[in-house]
Amino acid sequence: MSNNYKRISIFGLGYVGCIGVGCLSNLGHHVIGVDINRIKVDLINTGRATIVEKGIDALIQKGKDKRRIEATTDSDYAVKNSDISFICVGTPNNKKGELDLGHILKVSEHIGKALKKKDSFHVIAIRSTVMPGTYQKVVKRIRDASGKKEGEKFSVILNPEFLREGSAVDDFMNPPFIVIAGASKKSIKIIREVYRGINKDITQVSVPTAEVIKLVNNSYHALKIVFANEVGRVCKRLGIDSYEVMELFCKDMQLNISPAYFKPGFAYGGSCLPKDLKALSCLGSNKEMSLPVIKSIDASNRKHIELAKKLILDKNKKKIGFMGLSFKSGTDDLRFSPALEIVEFLLGKDYQVKVYDSNINTSNLMGKNQEYLLKKLPHIAEVLTTSLNDLVEESEILVVANKEKEFLKFIKKNKDKISNKIIIDFVRIEKNIENLKMKNYEGICW
Repeated sequence: MSNNYKRISIFGLGYVGCIGVGCLSNLGHHVIGVDINRIKVDLINTGRATIVEKGIDALIQKGKDKRRIEATTDSDYAVKNSDISFICVGTPNNKKGELDLGHILKVSEHIGKALKKKDSFHVIAIRSTVMPGTYQKVVKRIRDASGKKEGEKFSVILNPEFLREGSAVDDFMNPPFIVIAGASKKSIKIIREVYRGINKDITQVSVPTAEVIKLVNNSYHALKIVFANEVGRVCKRLGIDSYEVMELFCKDMQLNISPAYFKPGFAYGGSCLPKDLKALSCLGSNKEMSLPVIKSIDASNRKHIELAKKLILDKNKKKIGFMGLSFKSGTDDLRFSPALEIVEFLLGKDYQVKVYDSNINTSNLMGKNQEYLLKKLPHIAEVLTTSLNDLVEESEILVVANKEKEFLKFIKKNKDKISNKIIIDFVRIEKNIENLKMKNYEGICW
């Protein structure tokens, strides 16, 4: 066998495992399918798939004809005759709703016992959807069963799958990304070679990120479906073509279908989002319709603002300085600004609050924006300062409330001056937080 191709065993011949057998063999690798179910093993050994899925039957038959595919119930044989084992067993929900790791841990133990009789280095790649903390449990189970040290004779990596039923073969060969995580550089290199035939960049991430990404992905997909269905119900009741609405919605690749707004940070505000969300919710209410997802958006946003308040209150400091007051950088729009709401709240609790925001000039404010500010903070002039240096001098806690570039520049330039201050960051002012290196720093959700 060419060095470009690997000897692979796949534990679990259900949906993910069967797709893996067919697609990896199609990339030229020799694949051994492993399952306790003799019927599934016999199907693979006769060139047939264990699932109904477009294109997989032809790949299994092709792999069998080229003698790249075999299947067995014998774990020892599979591990002995492969260099990489993919764990693709099921992880159903338990009574608590968590993913049941029983099958994964049992397979890990079988692999560990087989490794006890093997001298060469072996890679174990977890493809199954897992809970945070699974990686360490699998490492321990294999280490205990094999009596070998992880990183020397074996190594575990995470390689989550992103397959959709009905298009799984295409998803495998043309994935959105290939994710890998683990401690061993040698293992990472080996897995990169496994996917050499797929024209897609491989993204290496931390172990916790690789463990949780599938849960996040699928929860968001579920949210999209429910959101679209709630929009559909409103449109139907109003006599509007919901498909036309959502087709237009999906044409916006700058905001609607894009990375925009998808970074953890502060609560939303401004003149548009709160207003239009409330209007859409009211449309449903007026028609006596239940729209729990749309109605819960504002409730979730409120929870985020309450969390921000708690972060400040828990520090037991009375002098608070806000970097930014408008609802986002580059604007003086204060309508429904969560920062403004928190300043108002703190002043009501007798906190000493100062605010610096170069975009806000009270003499230039007008209309609804001015009206909103004066209603919330009639004594705004007493709160505003025109100097970041003065803000620092008068504050025990510095709150970064929007992403003005001057804030990051000031923080980096004046680390010594603010070293004795508590920094609470609502917006992740620096993408790579390690670059700030501040011991009293805390992010709102990182």
